[in-house]
Amino acid sequence: MTSADPPQPVRAGAGSRDTGPRDVTRDGENPDVLTPPPTDSGTLPNLKFSFSDAHTRIERGGWTREVTQRELPIATELAGVDMALEPGAYRELHWHKQAEWAYVISGSCRIGAVDQEGRNFLDDVRQGDLWFFPHGVPHHIQALDEGVEFLLVFDDGAFSENGTFLLSDFFAHTPRSVLAKNFGWTMEQMANLPEREKYIFPGEVPPPLSEDRVVSPTGDVPRTFKHRLLAQAPQRFPGGTVRIADSANFAASTAICAALVEIEPGGLRELHWHPTDDEWQYWISGHGRMGVFASTGVARTFDFRAGDVGYVPFAYGHYIENLGDEPLVFLEMFRKPRFEDISLTQWMANLPAEISAATLNLPREMIEALPREKRPVVR
Repeated sequence: MTSADPPQPVRAGAGSRDTGPRDVTRDGENPDVLTPPPTDSGTLPNLKFSFSDAHTRIERGGWTREVTQRELPIATELAGVDMALEPGAYRELHWHKQAEWAYVISGSCRIGAVDQEGRNFLDDVRQGDLWFFPHGVPHHIQALDEGVEFLLVFDDGAFSENGTFLLSDFFAHTPRSVLAKNFGWTMEQMANLPEREKYIFPGEVPPPLSEDRVVSPTGDVPRTFKHRLLAQAPQRFPGGTVRIADSANFAASTAICAALVEIEPGGLRELHWHPTDDEWQYWISGHGRMGVFASTGVARTFDFRAGDVGYVPFAYGHYIENLGDEPLVFLEMFRKPRFEDISLTQWMANLPAEISAATLNLPREMIEALPREKRPVVR
């Protein structure tokens, strides 16, 4: 595509040239929005927002940006945060009302938490690992020697990372006389306490994990808050792979589950829907398109690239197609402990063949040839 030959909202006998003013680059990245397939129909809310369009909060030691219901109004169930920390930097001691699920995009960090019974958790996570902290459990994150970038997902679409409960902020808004009584400190010992929240701040790279551990009298948390998703054997299908992390194999993650999907060039995340909850997506690499069917003749198609967030409301039928020449990789996340989806192919294949054949005006043998096992990714 060149500026002399920009994409146009024209298809076979319909539409008209757009002579501008316009953002040609943006139009080129969203061909199915500029010129929707003829199967699109009706009005469907926007189901896409890019982290590149989100405000970036820059701090000493790192940065963060978020996509919440404020940026993507349809996303009522889940919100996401993209955060990066320099080597040794902290995301300070904090907690929040929402459960926190995370995927390490690159680099590594040390995560720690103490639960309501004083039980410890401390571990290192690297690219492709997950963590999960339940509602209200205090925790922290510290980058290791290569720095880290990670995705955080919270089980509330209205959540904002700027609204967490921070230890420094709590201290700054508690009378020092009360702090002195609570901890047995003197006023002189508290002279350098922060006067406001620290949020993200520089630090030294922590020592080896074995040297950093603290032994709690009540022991360690009974279920690890860490899961090595990329170390998990994928389900392989013609067209790609799927790794599912839910409460069946990541027992601590009781509020959020996820699937990591990789679609090969030319492949398709099959026509399906989710029977229990909305889907929040994070696109990691490659580019593709998603078609969404909302019933009553309403359907819309969206184009996605790395760094985009997608959203599909509960029970909406959809597919995702790899349009590039490299693997398309993305996460599907849900505000439920178990992953569930309905395969359109599997449903049709496990009915008496004459039912689907009569409904779709197809020969019975075409329906009988469909696979009865679920194949989430196909060619």
